[in-house]
Amino acid sequence: MSDALVARMRQFGETIFAEMTRLAAETQAVNLGQGFPDTDGPEALVRSAGAHMANGVNQYPPGLGRPELRSAVAADRRLRFGLDYDPDSEVYVTVGATAGIAASVLGLVEAGDEVVVLEPMYDSYAAAIALANGVARPVTLRPDAGGTRFTFDPAELRAVVGPRTRMIIVNSPHNPTGTVLRRSELETIAELCREHDLLAVTDEVYEHLIFDGAEHIPLASLPGMRERTLAISSAGKTYSVTGWKIGWVMGPKPLVRAVRTVNQFLTFTANGALQLAVAEAITSQQEWVQQQRAALEQKRDRLATGLARAGLRPHVPQGTYFVMADIRPLGFEDGVELARSLPHAAGVVTVPAQVFYADPAEGRHLVRFAFCKQDPVLDEAVRRLEARMPQPQGT
Repeated sequence: MSDALVARMRQFGETIFAEMTRLAAETQAVNLGQGFPDTDGPEALVRSAGAHMANGVNQYPPGLGRPELRSAVAADRRLRFGLDYDPDSEVYVTVGATAGIAASVLGLVEAGDEVVVLEPMYDSYAAAIALANGVARPVTLRPDAGGTRFTFDPAELRAVVGPRTRMIIVNSPHNPTGTVLRRSELETIAELCREHDLLAVTDEVYEHLIFDGAEHIPLASLPGMRERTLAISSAGKTYSVTGWKIGWVMGPKPLVRAVRTVNQFLTFTANGALQLAVAEAITSQQEWVQQQRAALEQKRDRLATGLARAGLRPHVPQGTYFVMADIRPLGFEDGVELARSLPHAAGVVTVPAQVFYADPAEGRHLVRFAFCKQDPVLDEAVRRLEARMPQPQGT
């Protein structure tokens, strides 16, 4: 049996994150590829999870999620954005945001439906659309006139919406470009959704990790959007516990019901003890979150400055864990070539950005570095890059 995998998934092999993490282990390289911190979140959060497990919270929680977490999520959304969600029917806990996104697409996209995505995009989006037998319609984010901030062309976005368009997936703060979508950009998206009766799924997992005074604006807060938007977030990035996989979906009852209907046959439910700990953190650890945001902003600057010294051209992000860098000043044209040679030549791992594009040529000259690491790790990576950068093939 040469290939037992269903045809619609054969384009998806091993993720680039697995490949580059394996290379990091094989070469003892500094891993700035995958976006996970190398320190834990708040000590009180970790202690709370252990205490709940020790006190017997080890069986299935309710399918909707623990009521304590659903209530905390709803209260937080109301406090920060004025969005009211019924915790009993409009907030649903998932195994991380990735499961919430997948269940949203599988529950709402029919075969042949088109889904608009902003690329470069987190790799699970295309896979979820393929599983639903949908069709991804990418709109490319490109650097603006100043060459720093990535944005989309409104005309290009309008042109891609057609009679088969069912949904748009919006990720802001955006992985991997670091763009935080402005109100004017969100209004363009909202106008299209209202005009064409589109559903929106918003991936907001980096909502707290924004820099330089940028503002996170939920798409659901714009006129006419709450009733057509599933907003998805999680604890992993906010509290530096990416391995916990505790996420949530917020939206109108009929859309949340569609997500629940699918997800009950996928992951069913998430760890109850961790849910309780996250519920407590949402109400008690906001000072830690702000300190973490400030620390990440400094790390961003530290890495971007170092990458520039090493000869790369970094795009300084407004949010997330990542710096995108242009490799062409070094004489490279192919990010995959550089990413695969860098661990051996310089002892540093990055991720080639072209894997985040439907058309790899759009991002062939870009690589992504994660800065959610301890300062000595970032400094060592920069030192290695400055000292041992490989030469392009053919030079």
